[in-house]
Amino acid sequence: MAFLWILSCLAFASAAYGCGIPAITPVISGYSRIVNGEEAVPHSWPWQVSLQDYTGFHFCGGSLINEWWVVTAAHCNVRTSHRVILGEHDRSSNAESIQTMSVGKVFKHPQYNGFTINNDILLIKLATPAQMNPRVSPVCVAATSDNFPGGMKCVTSGWGLTKHNAPDTPAKLQQASLPLLTNDDCKRFWGSQISDVMICAGASGASSCMGDSGGPLVCQKSGAWTLVGIVSWGSGTCTTSMPGVYARVTKLRSWMDQTIAAN
Repeated sequence: MAFLWILSCLAFASAAYGCGIPAITPVISGYSRIVNGEEAVPHSWPWQVSLQDYTGFHFCGGSLINEWWVVTAAHCNVRTSHRVILGEHDRSSNAESIQTMSVGKVFKHPQYNGFTINNDILLIKLATPAQMNPRVSPVCVAATSDNFPGGMKCVTSGWGLTKHNAPDTPAKLQQASLPLLTNDDCKRFWGSQISDVMICAGASGASSCMGDSGGPLVCQKSGAWTLVGIVSWGSGTCTTSMPGVYARVTKLRSWMDQTIAAN
């Protein structure tokens, strides 16, 4: 009986930190960037990671997809000397029980193109597994067959600049709610730069900005937050009247699955 009880407890533990269901509920007040965004409820996006160099400088975001793996943007150029910080909200605080993880291996998409910014995805295998808790848990990952239509409201988060000319990135995690655009609509802003491995969001008074790169664009599907986009590129001034461009996870999911299965 004791063995069965332990098994049921283990099953509960994994369910408790199932993907896309934060233990601390996010509050999204306005469909207001992370320019014109708002501070997130602390630890309400428990998959959000900060990628930092050895000095502690935050250069990109990322998303925890299971205990071993983090997804970010290829253009972040993650190296094994970088660090993955889990469970952080206020980067100026030393009081948070963060997990500072070493990078075990880095897998950049083999078809990533730095000129077109196609296939802007990179997988990080952590050197040791993340410990799941109410402040650290994975996001669900969009399936190849999923459809997220234009106009759907989604959320992006990160420690990116709150103004394109701000002297420094904010200490506290910011969030912004953004509508998805169809790629046809997005091409009205960006023309032929938009490919089928990209998805656009914003042009609605809110935007991602420098430092948000690699971070999540999540949409709710069947009640769970699902990774739909990876912050990739956009306006150099982070104008809120132009959509931000994200790597489209549905088109990259098979490469993610193959890479994780092989490693």
